[in-house]
Amino acid sequence: MHKSEEKKAVGKVVEAFGNLLHVQFEGMIRQGEVARVKIGDESLLAEVIEIAGSIAKVQVFEDTRGVKYHTAVEFTDHLLEAELGPGLLSSTFDGLQNPLEKVADVTGVYLSRGVYLPPLDREKRWDFEPSAKVGDRLSRGDVLGSVLEGRFQHAIMVPFSLFGKVEITEVAKAGAYHVDHVIARGVNDKGEHLSFTMVQRWPVKNALSEGRKIRPNRMMGTGLRILDTQFPVLKGGTFCSPGPFGAGKTVMQHHLSKYSQVDIVVIVACGERAGEIVEVLRTFPQLIDPHTNDSLMK
Repeated sequence: MHKSEEKKAVGKVVEAFGNLLHVQFEGMIRQGEVARVKIGDESLLAEVIEIAGSIAKVQVFEDTRGVKYHTAVEFTDHLLEAELGPGLLSSTFDGLQNPLEKVADVTGVYLSRGVYLPPLDREKRWDFEPSAKVGDRLSRGDVLGSVLEGRFQHAIMVPFSLFGKVEITEVAKAGAYHVDHVIARGVNDKGEHLSFTMVQRWPVKNALSEGRKIRPNRMMGTGLRILDTQFPVLKGGTFCSPGPFGAGKTVMQHHLSKYSQVDIVVIVACGERAGEIVEVLRTFPQLIDPHTNDSLMK
């Protein structure tokens, strides 16, 4: 249960060091909690990164122009979370999981600060195919059903935030539903009634571990002989490519994204040159995936 509105912690800025604010607060907060910095009509998202007595060090994710001594801060009682569900594929997000194309539709080419939109489309309907049945006793990560996202079967799972068993009392029939539609209900070991949608949320800084790690035993073809012979990469393994400016790290990243024998590619750009990201967004929709003969962006 979350704290009620009147009990949520509040604070005020007492020092500012660029995007790092020192906030004197009252109430209960925790590391990793999301805060909102109030600047006029704008509300900027921030994260609590350290707590020392009654002072919280808060990292703001936006331009902090306008922050003054005693600027108001509200704490949300939510950890910084990712929203998981159908619609993530073929999308472009910023670090707060804002869908950038939709943000641009709202603000124009030059993105305004303080604009936050739901990561998943709340209007689109997905064809849900149930697999769980009434009476099943399920645990976190067990599959309730699936939807087809592009050519991939997207599993709709019992949320990982649920611990213990839940007995399913109701499952939606096969059909088209919004991601927020309740597709199953159940009762946990404490007798609490729970509802499940196609969306679940998970704190980004909490490790998500369930089941056992499978030892890598198959090579991942990269489409580049010099890598596959001299530096083979295993499916389920990792590798890195350090190098100076101009060495070709990004070129190799693009090559791996285009030709590797994988189903889904996730490109995370931290401190990357804007032009190289624009190249991906412009060229990948036009390229054909050699493994599927479909658009690479799909």
